[in-house]
Amino acid sequence: MVLKRLGVLAALAILPVAAQVSDASAKAALLNAFRLQHGPIRIVVQHADGSVDSTNWSGYAVTGSKFTNATGSWIQPSITCNSNSDTELAAFWVGLDGYNNGTVEQTGTIAGCVNGSKQYFAWYEFYPKEAVQEITSMTVSPGDKISTSVSYSGAKFALTITDETTGKSYTKKGTQSGAKRASSEWIAEAPCCVGSSVYPLPDFGTALFGQDSTGIANTNDATNKSHSGAFNTFPSGDVIAITMVNASTNAAEAVPSAPSSDGSSFSVAWVSP
Repeated sequence: MVLKRLGVLAALAILPVAAQVSDASAKAALLNAFRLQHGPIRIVVQHADGSVDSTNWSGYAVTGSKFTNATGSWIQPSITCNSNSDTELAAFWVGLDGYNNGTVEQTGTIAGCVNGSKQYFAWYEFYPKEAVQEITSMTVSPGDKISTSVSYSGAKFALTITDETTGKSYTKKGTQSGAKRASSEWIAEAPCCVGSSVYPLPDFGTALFGQDSTGIANTNDATNKSHSGAFNTFPSGDVIAITMVNASTNAAEAVPSAPSSDGSSFSVAWVSP
């Protein structure tokens, strides 16, 4: 499989290929790239069983109406850079909307490479109201257990992310015009798209989501007007498995496992090009 790569953005254009970048400048460049490339799902095809192929998401979504909460947990994957002269991004998050709406309310972590420098950080976003925001009060490291909650009450959203390993937590509250609250998501993402181009994924191995892997109770759950519980306890027609595929070749890039027997957990496996 050949990943279609996006050239390094203007913020990095002046750097020579072999340049050594500081952690601060690498993180700033990754954040800038992520802001420019982040958005709702890009669906390539929906299969007869209800699963979909996407150029930028892998994981699970649940559709319905009037969602008021989505929780999630995962173990922060350690990444390996595939190139020492490229920008590579992998985001892991939980949110509301985004699957079938033009808004997304979400929080999570990102892992990325700039010229071989590996960076990890936490973030939140009210898309498209404002750009992705780094959570500077939290430090994320590979192997950390992350938990999140995105809730809606009184016309406001509350986005909470906690590094259960370090004990650090952050909550951001805000409003979002046009939010339908019609889906919940648990996603590994390749930030996408300018035209058909996407940032390549670093090798994140296998991302482990949910209580079975993290030991954090009541995660990978959601609540809407008709049901509350683990994502795979919702009606089967509302649960959507999402495989990430290459925009040019349709070859798989990140593949979700089947849900666990209790419906609370799954993994996403990076696929070698």
